[in-house]
Amino acid sequence: MSGWSGAAGAGPGPYRWVVVGNGENRRVGLFRAAAEAAGAGSPRVVEWRDVLRDGGHAFADDEIVRLDSPGENAEVDRLLRGVGDPTRVEGSATWYGRFLAAVGSLRGGLRLDDPADLPVLFDKRLCHARLDAAGVPVPPSPTSGGAWPVRGWDDVRAAMREHGMPRVFVKPAHGSSASGVLAVESSASGRIRATTSVEVSADGGLRAPLRLHNSLRVRRYADEREIAGIVDVLASDGLHIERWLPKASAHGRSADLRVLVVAGRATHAVVRTSRFPMTNLHLGGARGDLTSVVDAAGDRWRQALDICERAAACFPGTLSVGVDLLPAIGWRRFAVGEVNAFGDLLPRLTGLPGGPAEGLDTYAAQLDAVRDALAPGPSPTAPRHHPHARNDHAPF
Repeated sequence: MSGWSGAAGAGPGPYRWVVVGNGENRRVGLFRAAAEAAGAGSPRVVEWRDVLRDGGHAFADDEIVRLDSPGENAEVDRLLRGVGDPTRVEGSATWYGRFLAAVGSLRGGLRLDDPADLPVLFDKRLCHARLDAAGVPVPPSPTSGGAWPVRGWDDVRAAMREHGMPRVFVKPAHGSSASGVLAVESSASGRIRATTSVEVSADGGLRAPLRLHNSLRVRRYADEREIAGIVDVLASDGLHIERWLPKASAHGRSADLRVLVVAGRATHAVVRTSRFPMTNLHLGGARGDLTSVVDAAGDRWRQALDICERAAACFPGTLSVGVDLLPAIGWRRFAVGEVNAFGDLLPRLTGLPGGPAEGLDTYAAQLDAVRDALAPGPSPTAPRHHPHARNDHAPF
């Protein structure tokens, strides 16, 4: 399995770490703590706000540049989406264009996130097509690669009918954290129901345009006119449709997995369970027991991790990705739902037993992988240090 190729041609160092992120965010704080514990010093932080305002940033040749999520900052969100209310769902296409432009304005340094990978990672249609072309199992999708344009609800209904999909997920092409996602199901009689975290308001009266808001409460809509109204608003930002695959259960709840892949190896996994189709933890999902899942999968567990590593191999210039793995009923088959560029926020989770990051959190695992890639000689294939003996690390 091929790993991260971003260190190819890099000099011997030493290197200094830089994080492009929102300095107040817990992601940056957790990575800073891991870097300091690993003896890599305190990373310099370049604010997304400044990158967007200044039109870019230049890095020195001896700086390792890590991009972190621009989310959870109202000012940065406004600059990227052009929407004043951070709870609003709309604006993801504007976000996509402005975010990629901001990434393109970064110059120099040793990059951990390939700018050529990011346009695909942040477009679910393109990501699905790349995975499918590589033989990675994915849910069937009429919109893979942009093949089926979705201009509104009528196109969703037509796709469901013509592709024999009575149950589908309708996802904003550039969305994240389940924002704007609808789990749509139709009955034999033609009745429609949608499960989503979208809350609808019509400010200014019934004839005013719908405004869609993210909510922490998952709700169900059974009026097709309401569902159509939501989809029609979302369609202007681009939509992706996938067959809704029946998922395995854990303790009576729907379950899937987030698997982190670092430098080509699956390092961390968390089970997410929910009574709703979306298992995101901020929508009421809960962490499940990984040991019981590994036992249930049996000899297929290694196959599950292999699938995640194959998905990550589709983005060889990016150090780490979070793979959302969908287990079929019985834990015998798996498909990849999404691949996330910023999928490493898994607090207090240590690496898989016997894996390359055993005992390490997600950030320490990435620090180790970069150090190993930059070290002279062949890269090790197994961990060669104890997680608590951090002071013997060679400088970056």
